[in-house]
Amino acid sequence: MFHVTFRQLTVFSSVARNLSFTRAAEELHLSQPAVSMQVRQLEDHIGLPLFEQLGKKIFLTEAGHEIYHYARNIAEQLLEAEAVIADLKGLKRGKLKIAVASTANYVAPKLLATFSQHYPTITVSLDVTNRRALLAELENNDIELAIMGKPPKELDLVAESFMENPLVIIAPANHRLAKVRNIPLQSLRNKVFLIREPGSGTRIAMERFFAEHALHIVNGMEMNSSEAIKQAVQAGLGLGVVSLHTVELELEAGRLVVLDVEHMPIQRHWYIVHRREKRLSGTAMAFKRFLLEDSAALIQSFTPRKLGLSLHNDSTNKPLGPNG
Repeated sequence: MFHVTFRQLTVFSSVARNLSFTRAAEELHLSQPAVSMQVRQLEDHIGLPLFEQLGKKIFLTEAGHEIYHYARNIAEQLLEAEAVIADLKGLKRGKLKIAVASTANYVAPKLLATFSQHYPTITVSLDVTNRRALLAELENNDIELAIMGKPPKELDLVAESFMENPLVIIAPANHRLAKVRNIPLQSLRNKVFLIREPGSGTRIAMERFFAEHALHIVNGMEMNSSEAIKQAVQAGLGLGVVSLHTVELELEAGRLVVLDVEHMPIQRHWYIVHRREKRLSGTAMAFKRFLLEDSAALIQSFTPRKLGLSLHNDSTNKPLGPNG
C-alpha cells in the first residue's frame, strides 16, 4: 500500500506538467532541492522511478505517466469537494477554472471582471490557448468551462451560444480599398491572406467561407495568434481575417481598416462549453448563468456599432457547421 502525501503528489504533478524541476520550483515557490526531495520520497514509496533524464531533458517513465493520471484525478476530486463546500457556504468562496480560445481573450477579461464584481471572493484561473489545445483540455477534464467557437459535433460537449463573434477582413489603413464601399468579393481573388494555424476556428471559418463563394486566395504567412496577424497586416504583408473584437484599438488608432466587402462579416458566435457528463461546481454554474442571462448589457459594448463601423450582415451567410 502506498504511503504518499497529497503534498508529494502536488509537487510531482507540477514537475510532470512542466517537465522541469526548476519551473516546478518557481511555480510552487519552493527551492529546487525541496522539489527534488518530495519527488524522491514519492519514488521511494512507489518503488519505481517516475522520471528519466536524457541529456538535459527529463521525461516521464511509464510509472510516471500512470501516477500523473491518478494524481490529476485526485486533485480534480478535491477541487470538486472544495466547490461543493463553497456551494454550501453560498458561494462565499470558490475557484473557477476556465480556458478561452486565444481570440476570445479580447473579451474574456471584461466578462470576468464584471463577474468578479458580483463574486469578489471567487478565485479565477484563466488559461488562454488555441482551439486544438482547448479541446484537449476539455477531453482530459483539465478545466470545467471553456469559451470558444462552436466545437465539433462528434465530441460529447454541451455548447451554448452567448455572444456574436463577427469575422472581418482587415487591411492597412492606406490600402487602396480602404474607403471603397460594398467591395465585390471577387475583387479579392488571388490576393495574399495571412492565415492562422491549422485547427484554428478562425481559419476553419475563413477557408469554408471562401470555398463556398468559389474565391481563390493566396495563403501567405501562417501565424498562431491574432496579434501576429494584425502586426503583419499593418506591415503590408497581406490581408487578414480576424474577429472584429480583436481590432478595436487598431481601428480607433487608424492603424488598420475593416474592408467593406460584400457577404461580410462572417457571423460566428462565442460558446460556453463543458463536458456533457461534467458535474459543474457552483462557481462554474454561476459563471455560466452570468454569461447566458446576466451579461446582456455588457455584451452590447462589444458590438460593431461601438467601434463606429457600419458593417452589413449578409443574410445569405450559411451556418458554419460543427467546427464553426
